[in-house]
Amino acid sequence: MPKTRKCAYCGKVFTTNSGIQKYCSEECAEQAKESRKKKQKDFFRAVEPVMELQQQEYLTFSKAAILLGCTRQYVYKLVEQGKLPASRLSSRMALVRRSDIERMFEGNPYNRVLPCSVPKSSVAKKLKGTTKKDVREERTTDDVLEYISGEEVMLTYKVKQSWLYASAKRHQIPMCHIAGKNYYSKKHVDAVLGTSANLDAIVDWLSPQEVSDRYGISRTAVCSYVHRHKIPTKREYGQTYYSQKHFDELRRTDIISDDRYYTSSQAAEKYGLNKANIVEIVKRHQIAKVKVGRNNLLVKKELDRVMADRLAQFGSYRLQ
Repeated sequence: MPKTRKCAYCGKVFTTNSGIQKYCSEECAEQAKESRKKKQKDFFRAVEPVMELQQQEYLTFSKAAILLGCTRQYVYKLVEQGKLPASRLSSRMALVRRSDIERMFEGNPYNRVLPCSVPKSSVAKKLKGTTKKDVREERTTDDVLEYISGEEVMLTYKVKQSWLYASAKRHQIPMCHIAGKNYYSKKHVDAVLGTSANLDAIVDWLSPQEVSDRYGISRTAVCSYVHRHKIPTKREYGQTYYSQKHFDELRRTDIISDDRYYTSSQAAEKYGLNKANIVEIVKRHQIAKVKVGRNNLLVKKELDRVMADRLAQFGSYRLQ
């Protein structure tokens, strides 16, 4: 009975009498040979620049990126963080030494994170002033980590799988791989993804767009404002939400709608002045004000009294 085989190049099924025949025709064999030659040429073309760079001592940022196998922007980031020294020769030329790149890797060796293990640096710190017996006792009590599965982390903190992987890598969360599943250190996950506030006690949450519409903050400024004022945040399936209560306390929405205060625009409109005149009058007479966000709320009673005195003295509200 004739044997059939699939062509290794075109995938066509053909009949063969030989046990070593791979291709259905001489054309497929020739094309497969040309394809192998092309791959080999492409490989040498890709490796050749790296081989040449290894002989150079001084590299531009672009060549350093090729040698490191990363982007040029990441090389800029390493230089900015002080991890990689660079020398600027002119406004448009900066060089990196290959020896400095090797020294950077020597100072930060690759350490595989294993369950129930601690970095050598932390062990060395513990050895100072303590005996090995004390360190062993501390490791048996403090360094045994409790691990939870990735599914539990995603269910508890409502994050996507890709976001969990990125956060674990960025913050070096200890993890282990067992039976095809990833398990993460519960203590480190709580420190990275958890918050100091009691999220269960917060009822009202706002999306970034709702924060922008409600408080007049641009979308690009919301993240920095939240970080600066430590507003509790939660993340659910890729969407970020912020505590409405904390925003209300910071933005003082109750005062803005209070009849006892003027905004600068309201005061300028009432007395027929521009905002610069109002600011100068408030400064001269030391009128009490409350700062809410970027705006100053002026005490209506004091401003009315000052403006009445100015009208009686000068016959006008304008600056003299």
